[in-house]
Amino acid sequence: MECPCCQAKLMIDGELEVVLSHTAPPRPPSSVDLDDTARMLRQHDDAVEAKFRASVEAERSKEDVLSRKFAEGLKKAKDGPIEKPFRDFDLD
Repeated sequence: MECPCCQAKLMIDGELEVVLSHTAPPRPPSSVDLDDTARMLRQHDDAVEAKFRASVEAERSKEDVLSRKFAEGLKKAKDGPIEKPFRDFDLD
């Protein structure tokens, strides 16, 4: 019997209603040539290089971002009321 979805060869036992064997359909040959492959590799290398440059820039500005976040948190802490933090055993 042939599978209607993928055209694989199936051996089915009708009495037990199970698939006994499965043979995958032959794959068509790849239509990608060497020029396309080289172009795809260059595009991949360019994308990797761009991601690396972006991560280097993010790492350079990381200290400034963290100091600004700290300053903003410190400002909020000074302006906000002082509250006693809740602990788990305080709620019992």
